[in-house]
Amino acid sequence: MASPRCQWTWNPVAQNDLFARAFHTCTAIRDKLYIYGGVKSGEPKEPPLGDMVLLDPEQELAQAVSVESGFRRSHHDGALLGDRWLCVAGGWDGTRRVSSVFSYDSVEGEWALWAEGPTNNPPVGLSSHTCTKISDYELRVIGREGGSRTQRRYASVYSLRVNPSTRTYWYKEEVSRTASRSGHSATLLPTDTKQGKKGGYSLYVFGGRDSAAIDIAGEWSKEKIHVSATPCPRLTEQLARLVATEGAARSAPKSLRHQSCAVIGPFLVVYGGETLTKSRDAVCNDLYIYDTRTSPRCWSHFPGSERQHKRVGHRICLLNDRLYLVGGFGADGKTPCPEICTLDIP
Repeated sequence: MASPRCQWTWNPVAQNDLFARAFHTCTAIRDKLYIYGGVKSGEPKEPPLGDMVLLDPEQELAQAVSVESGFRRSHHDGALLGDRWLCVAGGWDGTRRVSSVFSYDSVEGEWALWAEGPTNNPPVGLSSHTCTKISDYELRVIGREGGSRTQRRYASVYSLRVNPSTRTYWYKEEVSRTASRSGHSATLLPTDTKQGKKGGYSLYVFGGRDSAAIDIAGEWSKEKIHVSATPCPRLTEQLARLVATEGAARSAPKSLRHQSCAVIGPFLVVYGGETLTKSRDAVCNDLYIYDTRTSPRCWSHFPGSERQHKRVGHRICLLNDRLYLVGGFGADGKTPCPEICTLDIP
């Protein structure tokens, strides 16, 4: 039987210098991919980007829909609200870490800076954090907080209340905290009922530190959360076949940061990043799959064999039953990749 490393690959579907960036966001909105911000190089003095780029996979069309937003950001995060507004929180503006919020209206093509609410209690600043949508009015922010020279031994957890109609926001620091993390991932998954809890969803946080441990940074009942499962039957079936491969390694991602993840049916897919255990050749091209169907839940590890697909500071994004790999620095950790690829599991 063929080795697991030979049973998946990335196939290029588009190439354009507009896509060559890292530490950006990529959001699926109405059958298109919207790519915002990031950096063009690893040079710290180079300012981040402030443009919005669109890819229409069906039309094979790439275009800059907004050349300059007035907001330059990298190492930021955001969430889609109301299937219309891309809400961006925090990031590096070229001078400092910020916690401010603004949005892009994908219908009107307009940018707007949001106002702080009267009870706003913001972080000092945020970068390499995560911003997870709980509902159209609440986001959960976790991760690297502080000024340029300030780091904490733990990661603060914030509820970010948002109101797209009035363009206002306010942070509230939660009592709970996680281990100190930077460049981690956070994703909502159904709560593990084997832990004695009924239904609902939990926010799983992993990566961004020298550990394979997972933190739980919040739990919600089904009534309190807006989770819209994106239909992806073809990709789900392919992933199920891949994790059933004979000889697949059952190991979790460890000492990994600046990876990217996406939920595909009952699977969490994680790709790329850089390992904290190497000083050279640290950029990875490994695929990890977390299977929530099993008890206990388990990881499967599929090492990558194609050096040209090593990525860090990239994004993977689900759209129309295809998983896209967008941007990021390549194997040298400093050259941005202009290709967009889709995951292929024969």
